Amino acid sequence: MQESGVQFGTSGARGMVTAMTDRVCYGYTQGFLSYLRELGEFSGGRVALAGDLRPSTPRILAACAQAIRDLGAEPVFCGYVPTPALALYAFGQGIPSLMVTGSHIPYDRNGIKFYRPAGEVLKSDEAGMKRQLVEFTSAFDADGMLAEAASLPEVTDAATAYIARYVTAFGADALAGRKIGVYQHSAVGRDIVLSIVQALGAEGVPIGRATKFIPVDTEAIRPEDVVLARDWAAEYGFDAIISTDGDSDRPLLADHTGEWLRGDVLGVLCARAIGAGTVVTPVSSNTVLELSGAFEHCARTKIGSPFVIDAMNAALAAGQDKVCGYEANGGFLLASDFGALTALPTRDAVLPVVAVIAAAKRRRVADLLGELPPRVTYSDRIQNFATERSEAIFAALLEGSEQDQIVRLSQYFGAIAGSVVGIDLTDGIRMSCEDGCVLHLRRSGNAPELRCYSEASDAARAWEINEAALKVVLEELA
Repeated sequence: MQESGVQFGTSGARGMVTAMTDRVCYGYTQGFLSYLRELGEFSGGRVALAGDLRPSTPRILAACAQAIRDLGAEPVFCGYVPTPALALYAFGQGIPSLMVTGSHIPYDRNGIKFYRPAGEVLKSDEAGMKRQLVEFTSAFDADGMLAEAASLPEVTDAATAYIARYVTAFGADALAGRKIGVYQHSAVGRDIVLSIVQALGAEGVPIGRATKFIPVDTEAIRPEDVVLARDWAAEYGFDAIISTDGDSDRPLLADHTGEWLRGDVLGVLCARAIGAGTVVTPVSSNTVLELSGAFEHCARTKIGSPFVIDAMNAALAAGQDKVCGYEANGGFLLASDFGALTALPTRDAVLPVVAVIAAAKRRRVADLLGELPPRVTYSDRIQNFATERSEAIFAALLEGSEQDQIVRLSQYFGAIAGSVVGIDLTDGIRMSCEDGCVLHLRRSGNAPELRCYSEASDAARAWEINEAALKVVLEELA
């Protein structure tokens, strides 16, 4: 880990493809399985694996498969399927699994996400993985690549059960009469998502299929995707347009006009549609969750599905029922069974789009939005912004007491939305401003980026204060 620079991020290990050599990926896989052996959750047997559509993914998968074989276990290759489809299969089999994906980050980076037999590897597991001593049984060349090329076994079907999950839960006519565009780009679940909406009775229309990898980020939607969705809506007359990120665990949903919904609003609509009692979400999500008054319990966490899962587990331990969670990127997690919809405690992109479109029945998705309090979030980022720069800026802003911090933040950001009246340092710097707006700065855990989340009473204002805050960072703090 120290030599390669490939470290644990918000969700799994990630790094530049050039750094993720066969040797590094082999080592991570064996460290993961050795840790599970300590816990009594692995003694050989089978290990499931799958991947996204990045050019580097097949090579990394092969290295991981060889690491599994060298521990005397059997790799079960589930093919190129959504991360939640792999998780559903592996949890059902009670076996460990790993997903080779970089999610939404550029194609020159990749990663590995790890699953214990019943759930994600959490932050508390990382130290146990790091301390493992790995024996490199296979030979590697000077560049860290396997001296003898590894292979993958024949594909084991994990897609059919994933598709059936939604037909069983919602019924074969849940989306009947709906015309839904499926923006495919290079998402690994592009064909599976299309099959699901068609199996639910909708007219599914594939659009925007790409031949090269496109890093679609559901939290920072590309300007060209904003234009595309509006154009497609006008051209085809869709009731909705849906899509996902690269590994298809984070959703995008646009209404009949082609306007993309924010993931945190989509999360509230989904939780309401399935009848949730306890809802967990990170601090970056819209406060419409609490303002809606729709849920008995609401909890806030750091950003990242491992933190959401920890809080959901705590809610279950406290005896709370119908527990779920979501992230600002739209990924939805189920800690409890909701009728025929069984628990799946990892991010899923299909549930929120299906649940919300089905809940709208013959109305528009936009009609459901109109039932929520008027709070809008927006997020943007400064790319290629070194983590060290972000850390230096945060350290300077957070010197001294809380009152010192509020005064300093007001000096820099007070002209944007009024003086800072409160701060939340759960994950980054979240500022509550005098005029009711929210500004939230945070270092990305997955890439060299500085993110800014903003919240206001309307979309134009949320965008305006976000742009102004990033301008302050670049012109006054960087």
